[in-house]
Formats: sequence, structure tokens, C-alpha cells
Amino acid sequence: MRNLNSADVIKRNNVQIMGHGRQTMLFAHGFGCDHNMWRHVAPAFEDAYRVVLFDNVGAGGSDLAAFDPQKYGTLHGYARDVNEILRAVDADNAIFVGHSVSAMVGILACIEEPELFDKLVLVGPSPSYINDGEYVGGFNREDIEQMLDFLDTNYLGWSGAMAPTIMGNPGQPALASELENSFCRTDPKIAGHFARTTFLSDHRADLPKLNKPSLILQCSDDVIAPDAVGRYLHAQLADSSLVQMRATGHCPNLSAPDETIDAMRAFLGSKPLR
Repeated sequence: MRNLNSADVIKRNNVQIMGHGRQTMLFAHGFGCDHNMWRHVAPAFEDAYRVVLFDNVGAGGSDLAAFDPQKYGTLHGYARDVNEILRAVDADNAIFVGHSVSAMVGILACIEEPELFDKLVLVGPSPSYINDGEYVGGFNREDIEQMLDFLDTNYLGWSGAMAPTIMGNPGQPALASELENSFCRTDPKIAGHFARTTFLSDHRADLPKLNKPSLILQCSDDVIAPDAVGRYLHAQLADSSLVQMRATGHCPNLSAPDETIDAMRAFLGSKPLR
């Protein structure tokens, strides 16, 4: 695989740069989404930080031709992209903000190149979605396999069925519709591949390797990353803070942006690096 220059990386991942600060804050979206999912949160930090948004390869405005099933067969492929983006925008000591699977991607990226990171904000993270002994990931292996089979055979049906469950805010049906539409804009083959990479991954053994401060934002009634997962992460990440949010569901960046922003500000403090 050829080495990419900064312009290649920025084009590949549809990198967007806003804000006025020196310290970079990089926002990473979850499965089936794109950088637009941060539109209610990211602008709140543009006065103090250089805000960087991007799309995972296969999502949004990324270069679909860059999708490599072997590279993206593990979360390490996505983590490598995160570090390439940080270098492409000349960032170090960055604040990483990752939602869902991208929270784990950020942890892996930071373990690989810790000098690029200052702190991590982990929104609805999970190191493993499958129950294993005393570990509660939220799903049995059979549940995951059935879900993935449903996705492979009827992606539009899967999107319509899963979006309300993942969003978890029945009183705000427009949010579930937005998530469903985001799923439907993703190439089904790429989505299926990413789903397997996501839901079959197990990175519990990597958690003790993280040596940067982290904030875990744990939503209430989150079927994708239940409360037990947040507590597990907090116990495994040595320098972590756990906030149990009032927000319900798996996407507080959409359903409860103000609460998300307030929790982030409390963790980050008022003085970005200069």
C-alpha cells in the first residue's frame, strides 16, 4: 500500500476543519453515520479549539474506492486512519471525541501513537458487545449473528428496525428517522463489513494499555452499550472519569447535545493547550 500525503488523507476521509484554537479536537462518528452527526456538539467548541471532523472510509463523503476489506477487517485499520488524519492536519496533544465504535478506535489509535493525544472523550463506548462469563456486553453471540444475518439479507429492513432501537428516544421519532436515513445512505456491502468488524471485535485486553485521561459518557437505557459496560470500562481505564447521563439511547450527540457539551466542558476545563 502506497504512503499517502496529507492531501490524500484529507480527501480520503473528507476532513473538515473549523474553529480558532491551537489545540485540535477531533470528532469521530459511529457505525452507519458520518461527521454530520456532530453538528449539534462540535460548534460549541470552535471558539476554543481547532475542530476537525471526518468520515470513516465508506461513510459520508469519504473516498469509497479507498475501502480495503482486509485493512478494515479490524478496528486497527480505522485507528491507523485516525492517526494519519491527526498527522495530516499537523496535530499533537489532540482531544479525541469518539462515538460508539469510534470510541474504541480512538483508544487503539492513542495506544499506538500516544504523543498525538492529550485526552479522550468516549461517548457510548464498548470494548466488546458479546457477553462472556461475568462480562456483560449486552448481547449473546447468537443475537449478534442473527442481527448480522438480517443486515446482510435485508439491509433496508434492518435499518428501519434497528434505528429506533439504537436511538432509544421514542418520544422523538425524527431522530430515529435521521439515523435510519443515515444507515440507508451507506453502501450495504461496506456497512455489513463494518458491522462485523464492530460487533465481533473484542478489545478488552487493550484497555489497560491506555495511559491518557479519558471521559466515559454512559447513556441511560442504552441497548448497544449498557450501564455495565460503562462501569467495566471505568474500572479498566486507569485515568478515567465516568458520567452517567440523563440522556437515553445510544446517540446523545443527537438526542441530548447540551448535556453532552456540558459533560465535555466539565472534563476538559476552561483552558485548552496553547
